[in-house]
Amino acid sequence: MSFNLNSSIGVFDSGVGGLSVLRAVRDQMPNESVIYFGDQGHVPYGSRSIEQIQSFSEGITNFLLEQNAKIIVVACNTASAAALKYLREKFPDVQFVGMEPAVKPAAEHTQTGKVGVLATPATFQGALYASVVERFASGVELLQSTCPGLVQQIEQGNLDGIETRKILEDALLPMLEKNIDTVVLGCTHYPFVIPLIQRIVGDARRVRVIDPAPSVARQTGRLLEAGGMRSQAQSTGDVRFYTSGDPTVLKSMLPILLGESGEVSRANWLDDSHIAH
Repeated sequence: MSFNLNSSIGVFDSGVGGLSVLRAVRDQMPNESVIYFGDQGHVPYGSRSIEQIQSFSEGITNFLLEQNAKIIVVACNTASAAALKYLREKFPDVQFVGMEPAVKPAAEHTQTGKVGVLATPATFQGALYASVVERFASGVELLQSTCPGLVQQIEQGNLDGIETRKILEDALLPMLEKNIDTVVLGCTHYPFVIPLIQRIVGDARRVRVIDPAPSVARQTGRLLEAGGMRSQAQSTGDVRFYTSGDPTVLKSMLPILLGESGEVSRANWLDDSHIAH
């Protein structure tokens, strides 16, 4: 595959969650151009089968490569858990960066030995999560919640409403009673409700919330550097947005979640693994 230095970073998610990773990429590598794909026609991924998620991920990867992406960031914990290994086998010449629940730093820093993990069912059931727990969480008690409905609330821009608060309280209050001092966000949608999480856990508890996005952006930068693929542009890179859902919905969310606006194009699924645009 041929890339020039000013080819784009490809980023995809089931919906708007990957914007938390895109935000970190923009902060750390402002001169890089990015193509973002939100699969809002299929959101949420968390309750779908592994085979479906693999098929969607393969289709989106093909789409991003057609747009001359030089590296692919799977900015979705569910897709990383279900499809990252599959993608690396299917596309051996492509560099992929995936999401891994930040259990390792949580286990290293917890004082109470109790860590809360918020993620989707598919992430908890995946081999990737099991591997991380096995390698890094011995001697630490992990309290897990799937936060049913939270992804949909965030997709609608409800970052602070009654329903969103109730979902998070149902997840976090039982964990707080068991003395957690760290919360791992195992879904890229969840960093957008960090302010609400912090209000629920309260300052006095000194609960640390781990957002994985900055470390994913750093790893992306390291791989680009190692491959001699860092952009040499002096100006700010552009971002192109695509969605398989309603472009006006994603466009309206960009200033809220990303802090910048942009044009959004529609991309249509022809079947479970092919996209037209």
